[in-house]
Amino acid sequence: MLKKLMLTLIGGLFIMTSSNAGAADSNIINMEVSSGGTVVIKLMPDIAPKHAARIKKLANEGFYDGIIFHRVIENFMAQTGDPTGTGTGGSNYPNLPAEFSNYTFKRGTVGMARTMNPDSANSQFFICFTDYKCRGLTGSYTVIGQVEKGMEFVDKLAVGEPPSNPDKIIKMTVVSNEETTAPEKAAE
Repeated sequence: MLKKLMLTLIGGLFIMTSSNAGAADSNIINMEVSSGGTVVIKLMPDIAPKHAARIKKLANEGFYDGIIFHRVIENFMAQTGDPTGTGTGGSNYPNLPAEFSNYTFKRGTVGMARTMNPDSANSQFFICFTDYKCRGLTGSYTVIGQVEKGMEFVDKLAVGEPPSNPDKIIKMTVVSNEETTAPEKAAE
């Protein structure tokens, strides 16, 4: 009886540990935005391991939940990730060294925002609206991912620096390895 109980407890512990590990190991982010739905981002730890790990860590901590898109430039990009909403804030973690690559910025590319110092990325990131205006960022900004689904919700974000009525990230989560697509938005 005691042996059976111990095996049941160990088995339950293993299941809980593996289900949490699945989310930590996943490179898919679901970002629910106030503009109407969920944006699915595939992170690229193969080209920016430290930045991808930072985004996942902050998402798992709930850091991004409620943060506004403080800089949205039409036909260029939408920027978020600053808890102050001013474009000058970041997380309490140290800035990251640049992880530049030859990955070409295009529509849906997610890059890390930074100051003039290449090693100043922290928590802020941006999503490109177009190929043309973003292509010039290649090799000068760290690419962390690519939007796989939901660009129509990025396209609907309020424009401005800052927008008069900014959209926000409602919830940002690392998705488990088994669940790799955004939940469907219910018809209203």
